[in-house]
Amino acid sequence: MNTAMTKNITFIFFTLIISIAMFNFFNKSANDIDISSDDFRQKLENERGVVIDVRTAGENSEGQLKITDTNLDVLNGEFQKAITEMDKDKTYYLYCRSGNRSGQAARMMKQEGFENVFNVGGFDGLVRDGFEAK
Repeated sequence: MNTAMTKNITFIFFTLIISIAMFNFFNKSANDIDISSDDFRQKLENERGVVIDVRTAGENSEGQLKITDTNLDVLNGEFQKAITEMDKDKTYYLYCRSGNRSGQAARMMKQEGFENVFNVGGFDGLVRDGFEAK
C-alpha cells in the first residue's frame, strides 16, 4: 500500500470511530429523558421531585396521579410560560396521555438548562403499573 492510501484508510477509520461515539453520546442523552414506571418509582424513593401533568384541563378532569403536584397544559402555552419561573435545580417528572407531549415538554426543559427532567410516560400506563389515581 502506498502512503496516500494508508492515510485515507486511517482517516476513514478515525472518522467512523468518532461518528459512532457521537451517535452513542447523543442517543444516550435523548434516552436519559424517557424512563420506565419502575425507574420512576425508584427515583421517587430517592428524590421526590415535582410531578407535573402536562395534559389539557379536559384530560385532567378524567383523573390524574395522586402524586401530581401541578397541571400545566403544554398545548395552550401554560407549560412554556411556567418553566421560565421554575427552579432549575429541582427534579421534575412529567406525564401526559401517551408520553409524547411529556417527552416534548421534557426536551423543552432540557433546552432551557434543566438537568433533572424525566418523561415518565402516559397516565393510563402509569395507573396500570400501580400508580394511584384520584
